[in-house]
Amino acid sequence: MGSKRKKRKVLPNGRNDTEGQYLPLPYPMIQSLAFRSLSGGALKVFLEIRTRFNGRNNGRLSLSSQQAADLLGMSKSTASRAFNELQEKGFLKLRIRGQWYGRKASEFITTDKSFDGFAPTRDWQKWKPPKQKTVPTRNRETRCDPDEYRDSEFASQEDTRHGHLMVVHGAR
Repeated sequence: MGSKRKKRKVLPNGRNDTEGQYLPLPYPMIQSLAFRSLSGGALKVFLEIRTRFNGRNNGRLSLSSQQAADLLGMSKSTASRAFNELQEKGFLKLRIRGQWYGRKASEFITTDKSFDGFAPTRDWQKWKPPKQKTVPTRNRETRCDPDEYRDSEFASQEDTRHGHLMVVHGAR
């Protein structure tokens, strides 16, 4: 005998009552260089801050390093580095710096949502990875030997070994 399915209740806004909240992230953000280069800690902190956004409170999103550390299972210094990375890569802007004595956490602006009637800046789209210094590879053409040792005439003399080292006659 087949079991009877429960009918889901649809709310007036068109959503199901069992769905709960969700966090939409746009594909352009996820596919950006900045997002793909985020560390694990920075990604966790970003998701935690974005879950605090309710549609009207951008610029008043607060999360301290200690709160992030406790909630996300990381050290306070890792959380602090994550905040710095998110600001550097353009996902967050610091609006008000927190104060330890007032026990107030810093307040942040997410750049993917509008703030005070201004369009989102999406600074993460402008981020470029830092240029890496190229280390010259060592090849046979770039050696440190003096030019006189590279001469073919020198290499053919009987008192040299492989054209690099000079053998002193009579040395043992």
